[in-house]
Amino acid sequence: MSEKTKPYALITGASKGIGKSIAYELAKQGYPLLLVARSDEELKALSDDLQVKYAINAPILSIDLSINGASLKVTDWIKMNNYPVGLLVNNAGYGVWGDFSRSSLTDQLGMMQLNMNVVVELSHLLVPILSQEKQAYILNISSTAAYQAVPTLAVYSATKAFVLSFTRALRFELAQTSISVTCFSPGPVDTGFAARAGLNALSKMAEKFNMQPDEVAKIAVKAMFSKKSEVIPGFTNIISVYANRILPKAFIEKTAAGIYKI
Repeated sequence: MSEKTKPYALITGASKGIGKSIAYELAKQGYPLLLVARSDEELKALSDDLQVKYAINAPILSIDLSINGASLKVTDWIKMNNYPVGLLVNNAGYGVWGDFSRSSLTDQLGMMQLNMNVVVELSHLLVPILSQEKQAYILNISSTAAYQAVPTLAVYSATKAFVLSFTRALRFELAQTSISVTCFSPGPVDTGFAARAGLNALSKMAEKFNMQPDEVAKIAVKAMFSKKSEVIPGFTNIISVYANRILPKAFIEKTAAGIYKI
């Protein structure tokens, strides 16, 4: 399959972290990309580098997806330019750390909008476009936090549980279509997530368990193209999720609270 016959991959949160690494991984395979994130300068630099290294088309759209109506603007951009999108990577998201009652409500609601609503909105808006391809894919980035309640990351873990549940149901509904849906749930990854969430106190401990974004991206892309339903990268992460299933919830939550209270 030549590059010209390959559909575009829309990646949200593409300017850094896992999204950026997924962009490189797909570019290596010859996929043209639609790069969406807030940072215009970082997106331009990424697009330029990808086009030089892999000779793929990589248009950018700088937009804050947490603002109401942003998903529709993304879709209008796609339609206006007649981009044939065959891959949707719902990667954009962030966390807010701290006791729920003491945390900014505005920040919490913004996180819910980005982590959940945008995933639903873009999936709903793009299914008709994706269905025009012989084979299409939706990759939703969740987290191992989806498998348990996490005190001090209460809303974040709840948003990721939503993504997991939504992806499972959407996959079932689209099973008889050309669209494969995958949920990818990484644990700690060496990105700027912890700093934005306010978890700098965990940085030293995280270094022992962090996976690298490029490593995670390779697993995610392979899982998507293999039409996997649900993937957790890393042996330690798999064990932790399994423990969540068999150990008492009160014990799991107390343990998690002890870690994130540092």
